[in-house]
Amino acid sequence: MKTNQFGKEGWTPNRIENLNGKTFVITGTTSGTGFETAKILLSKGAKVVMLNRNTQKAENTIAILKQELGNSINVANIEMDLAKQESVKNAAEEVLKTVSKIDALICNAAIAQVPKQICTVDGWESQMGVNYFGHFTLQALLFPLIKKSKGRIVTVGSMGYDMGIKTIKFDDLNWDNDYTPNDAYSQSKLAQIMSVYELQDRLKKADKTDVKVYACHPGSSRTSLISTSGSLMMRIIFGLMKLSPLTQSAEKGAYPQLMCATEPNLDQSSFYGPTSRNNWTGPVGEHKLEQHAKDKAVAEKLWSLSEKETGIKWNL
Repeated sequence: MKTNQFGKEGWTPNRIENLNGKTFVITGTTSGTGFETAKILLSKGAKVVMLNRNTQKAENTIAILKQELGNSINVANIEMDLAKQESVKNAAEEVLKTVSKIDALICNAAIAQVPKQICTVDGWESQMGVNYFGHFTLQALLFPLIKKSKGRIVTVGSMGYDMGIKTIKFDDLNWDNDYTPNDAYSQSKLAQIMSVYELQDRLKKADKTDVKVYACHPGSSRTSLISTSGSLMMRIIFGLMKLSPLTQSAEKGAYPQLMCATEPNLDQSSFYGPTSRNNWTGPVGEHKLEQHAKDKAVAEKLWSLSEKETGIKWNL
């Protein structure tokens, strides 16, 4: 195993310096790793703009954060439903109106293991629509400001990228035939990770390397992800796993995205997460990314398809 560049304990938030004057935009912060990420960034003095679909939950979250960190924290929520492109566009417009810089956009929100095939209003299988297309559009629309701020884009993937068919099913993207919750989830996470490295290549080509783009994953963290969208069976299995040493706290699950959002001079070509044997838990650092996630031909095809499907052209 590769030695961890951050030492035996791996990366921890102790490495984050004062973040006064920095702005972070995060999707999905009402629970789990997104909540912990927002909390740690705010505790270091950052401004945090949360993007959540449930405004009531978001208000409660802000109240909890103020209770824990004090009333002077700089936090706001903008309503956004990743399952609806129109909502993503409206939220992006609102972000651009209300903030003058974005030091990092953290694409953290996700749904997982949806038991039956459901399609979004825009016509995509729900996990692909939310996890991948929703974030693709958001990143593209916020890119000009991120570029102006010399900021970062952090995509929170999942080890699930390696647990499905290991490619993009271009001939049946929505799984109209043989839908399984796991294969559909896996494809959405693989698509997210592939687009990170594809974007890096495109930025290099356009000579826009001021923007850094990172891929990471939270490992196996005790969050509500599966209980929110998974089937009863998945909920039972993960419920049991949560009691075992195979999982870690949501706070630890937030470390990889915090590292990618704040650590100076971090290598973009790597993939980051917990580094124990199965990458579910353990010290945070870089670890192996399976070859299929960097398949250039598939990534290029996915990018063109994404611009066509969303009608959004990246302004590189």
